[in-house]
Amino acid sequence: MTLDIMMPFYGRVDHFQAAVRSVLAQVDPDWRLVVIDDHDPDETAGRWLRGLADPRIIYRRNPINLGINANFQASIDLAENEWLTIFGCDDVMLPDYVGRITQLIQEHPTVAFIHPGTRVIDEHGRVSTPLVDRVKSLYRPRFHGSLELAGEPLAVSITRGNWMNFPAIAWNRFAVTAVGFRPDFSIVQDLGLALDLAVRGGSLLLDDQVIFEYRRHAFSVSSWRAVDGSRFAEEQGFFRGLAVEFNGHGWPRAARAARLHLSSRVNALTRIPDAIRARRSDGIRILLRHALGLTVAATPRG
Repeated sequence: MTLDIMMPFYGRVDHFQAAVRSVLAQVDPDWRLVVIDDHDPDETAGRWLRGLADPRIIYRRNPINLGINANFQASIDLAENEWLTIFGCDDVMLPDYVGRITQLIQEHPTVAFIHPGTRVIDEHGRVSTPLVDRVKSLYRPRFHGSLELAGEPLAVSITRGNWMNFPAIAWNRFAVTAVGFRPDFSIVQDLGLALDLAVRGGSLLLDDQVIFEYRRHAFSVSSWRAVDGSRFAEEQGFFRGLAVEFNGHGWPRAARAARLHLSSRVNALTRIPDAIRARRSDGIRILLRHALGLTVAATPRG
């Protein structure tokens, strides 16, 4: 079974090269890598990738910059095989990633998506446990081996605190094609996709074997949008809409988790020192209001 590894690209070439090399180092060679370059001004990555001359690698460059959400959606649209991963261009697959995902698909053929074991690395590739990931671990289900979640328990779990590392997830192409990414988001689109699958009856398989390294660094989109507050303006609108949707679906516990969105508010509180250091008065105001549960206005995206 060939796994489609879809990689939206815009960013650092060295991290990109490390990500690609981790795919080339897979023990199971049955993969197809599709890189979708979102018109990065530096064309070094594309030239380097073409120079590898590996027939399993496809390179596409958007004629204009489409933005993160559209490039994620293109990853679904361009996939051809039954399962795909939307791989981060700065993350690392450990050598058993493809093999373990394939094994889990064979053992659990009816699930809609699979979240393997992950660990966090910093900008330099060192294993790291920053505060945000220590908090995420409090919300992550406790289990050994594999665990399947579905329905309202799944929705409650990931709404209460989004503990998922999105680039590590393998998705059933037919399930995600029927849903797609919500078009108006650039931070919570991964959570939206998972919850839309849950509402449609899709289940998530969790596995504790660590086969993926998720890179967290200060220059990611989610990090700089946290400092200016725009991340939390987006999150607040998203969660308030979710509460209405969950109530309509007859999921009161999930609706309550969405109304509280406590982990998002705590996260906003922890970002205030960064906003102060960056002298972002607009960001400080948004972070404070969101942490207190007060309405915040969306900020223009820079």
